[in-house]
Amino acid sequence: MIDGLVPALDILRWTTKNETAVCAFNFSNMEMLQVIIATAAEVKLPIILQVTESTINYIGLDYIIAMVSAAVKDIDIPIALHLDHGKDSHICKRCIDAGFSSVMIDKSSARFTENVTCTKEVVELAKKAGVSVEGELGTLTGREDDVSISGAAELFTDPDQAYRYIESTKVDSLAIAIGSSHGPFKGQNAPPKLDLNRLREIKCLVGPFYPLVLHGASAVYPDLLDICNRYGADIHGACGLKDEDVKASIKFGINKVNVDTDIRVAFMAGIRRSLNENPNSLDVRKHFGLAKEMMRDVVIKKIKLITNTANGGSLD
Repeated sequence: MIDGLVPALDILRWTTKNETAVCAFNFSNMEMLQVIIATAAEVKLPIILQVTESTINYIGLDYIIAMVSAAVKDIDIPIALHLDHGKDSHICKRCIDAGFSSVMIDKSSARFTENVTCTKEVVELAKKAGVSVEGELGTLTGREDDVSISGAAELFTDPDQAYRYIESTKVDSLAIAIGSSHGPFKGQNAPPKLDLNRLREIKCLVGPFYPLVLHGASAVYPDLLDICNRYGADIHGACGLKDEDVKASIKFGINKVNVDTDIRVAFMAGIRRSLNENPNSLDVRKHFGLAKEMMRDVVIKKIKLITNTANGGSLD
């Protein structure tokens, strides 16, 4: 495990103890990573860094390890590095061996028995290295990187199956499907509604101290979307989860909230605006500078929304 990282389960135990949640931010480049780390250090609250396999293919695993190692050096808040949506035990093992402190095995589209078998295999691999494991049960619609699920395949998490899955696999945390979706198009002209009753039932069965994860939780803020579209994007009709619905999910038992689309939209809004306002500039640092500023505003907003300091306690 990379020096300076902690297993995600350490952070998740803190969230369950304090009835709060942690932000898990996906990053796609160095600039995004810098903003996430600097902002978390500024507010002195834990975070989970995430990359998907497509990001690993884009940046390179060695580069990711080197960048994260540099980023967390001398940072005195708990930080985990997590593989998001690992498709099989091979990619999970690669990340464990490289120094990740958490991995996700996503066999949610497979039969229940296959999901259990694959998850158990990854749990056994991870435990030897002191690495946390997240599983998934139920299917989210939408698209995130190479993860694409059609509406016809949508399947909310069955509470009884969730209990059996956790008991059978001993997985550290579970991502559940309760109505959110990946990507910017989460609803047809209106934000989707979370099935909070289903969430409450799952939490009752698995216990108050078992960590549950919400994927596809971005709000897709209209003001940032408008900036993108004003400066040449074509992202019309996008719609995300309301912030109050995310807060409600935390109240009813969500402990980790994944954020990707919102910071992508903010970053792209900054780049598009900078390119438009500075058409003669070839200084990519200047264009990335505004992108980082706009992304920082979203990161700090998300941390304050999700890691509810009113309910939270110290990091001790």
